[in-house]
Amino acid sequence: MLKTTLALVLLALAACGEDPLPPKRTTAPESNPPAVKPEVKRPDPDTNKPAAVEEKKPGAVSKILLDPSLPDWLVKAPAEFKVKFTTSKGDFIMLVNREWSPRGADRFYALVKNAYFDEVVFFRVIAGFMAQFGIHPSPDVNAAWRNATIQDDPVTQSNTRGMVTYAKRGPNTRTTQIFINFSDKNDRLDPDGFSPFAKIVEGMDVVDALYNGYGEGAPRGRGPDQGRLQAEGNEYLKREFKELDYIKTARILP
Repeated sequence: MLKTTLALVLLALAACGEDPLPPKRTTAPESNPPAVKPEVKRPDPDTNKPAAVEEKKPGAVSKILLDPSLPDWLVKAPAEFKVKFTTSKGDFIMLVNREWSPRGADRFYALVKNAYFDEVVFFRVIAGFMAQFGIHPSPDVNAAWRNATIQDDPVTQSNTRGMVTYAKRGPNTRTTQIFINFSDKNDRLDPDGFSPFAKIVEGMDVVDALYNGYGEGAPRGRGPDQGRLQAEGNEYLKREFKELDYIKTARILP
């Protein structure tokens, strides 16, 4: 009876935020509306070559980023590819294996090739647990992607150190938020459906060095409130969390 009650409590809390749960039982403060997948036609899977990053004025938002229903977002990723992240702390390289988590890899491939992660901040970095990112600098982009969910993939790999996984707020709610595992003990996330799709193969020391002084997000910790970040974008972080590290660019390597 106690186990059943605890399971129900955990399920209710997980539905309130797009986060993996750290060891000391906290959840994200954000409350999300029901997820609605946009109805779009899937393009030919062979047309999956990276598109040139759209030129845009400083501060402007690409039109592609404002419409998750476009075919640009429904490409099939290569079986394996690497992504170089250039950050305020240094560079690291992520190796994506599509076989591990096909839907997750496809979404990530599309996000990177359309420069979604440029200027994205590591807004939730908890020592010994994980580094989370994926909320866009633009509130308009966040609003567009909030319900652009993808279905879960089976968990074929474990959430051990250096593995990369989507954050989510319940079953089939993955969107754009991602976390990098700091600890082998995060394998406790495996039964909850957190499916790794990639791993850090170079520069894990850079990931370890990401600023973690704010800790858990508000209201339980001193870190950013996800709801405000979604609504206000990077302007919120620039005002109140200036120490956080961020991604300058994320690009697919040849």
